[in-house]
Amino acid sequence: MAQGRLCNRDGLILMAMVLTEFSNVGVSTLVKSLTSKGLSPCVVLVYSYGFGSLLLLPLAFLSFRSRSLPPLTSLILYKMGLLGLIVSAAQIAGYNGIKYSSPTLASAMSNVNPAFTFIFAVIFRMEKVSIRKESSLAKVLGTLLSIVGALVVTLYHGPVLMSLQSDWVIGGGLFALQNILFSFSYLVMAHTMSQYPSTIVVTLVHNVCIVCVCAFVSLLVDKDDSKAWIIRFDKTLISLVVTGILNSGYYIIHTWAVIYKGPVYLSMFKPLSILIAAASTAIFLSESIYLGILIGGILISVGFYMVLWGKAKEAKVDILGTTESSPSHEAPLLGN
Repeated sequence: MAQGRLCNRDGLILMAMVLTEFSNVGVSTLVKSLTSKGLSPCVVLVYSYGFGSLLLLPLAFLSFRSRSLPPLTSLILYKMGLLGLIVSAAQIAGYNGIKYSSPTLASAMSNVNPAFTFIFAVIFRMEKVSIRKESSLAKVLGTLLSIVGALVVTLYHGPVLMSLQSDWVIGGGLFALQNILFSFSYLVMAHTMSQYPSTIVVTLVHNVCIVCVCAFVSLLVDKDDSKAWIIRFDKTLISLVVTGILNSGYYIIHTWAVIYKGPVYLSMFKPLSILIAAASTAIFLSESIYLGILIGGILISVGFYMVLWGKAKEAKVDILGTTESSPSHEAPLLGN
């Protein structure tokens, strides 16, 4: 019975993660459409995350009443605020990257996340590297391949001529910065969720932080544009509301998946977004698909799965080592 519930939960998480990749590409496509109409990326962030926060308020109230949560201390709030600050900077870079380039490039570059995370883990001595081990070699080679793929996607366009309205190199640089910041945010998110496991509350505080930071940045950047905050009650408003809903749902599902599956599981579905983004931008935005995207996307995806394979092999070795050293734990492990 317990095993059946576990399978059902794993199936739900799997389906939810696939849907988040569709929603993420949908958000990128909507942001590209909004910024193409002259709306500032920071203003898009303020309105979309503001709408998302309003939708989450009643859910957060119910979350406090329906379950026993640890005290919301100033330290936990500080960590949530830090998470919101990091993601704010990442989203400002990412939304500006979409403005300058394409959602397809955003999806391709998002696959370098595991590579950046691995580099930071090695720098901060959270992970050891031994070239003699197959798992470490796979992670190192996969990281290098992902970085090469990212450079190909950013610097090589292929035989199709670029549109004059796009600046691929600036967009690629902004997406690289976004994914570096996201790598940090995953570590902070996992630590925060271990101390305060409420996906709704963490997402709400995260949204409010993004609204405050982006509003401040927009007031500085767009101070000379008196019409920057004016929204028409047409498709623009609908797009902002939909973006806010999708962003909040995306983050709730990610925090939920982190609790049960860990941060590495979040990365497994990223290559799927390249195909979704390429198809959606070609259909809805009439953008060309460059040969560089195809070649770079393949390199990034291969490198991405090499890093994941190395992580999975190390995890398997750790489990086997624990089983051999603790015979009494054999039955529960086999039962799972």
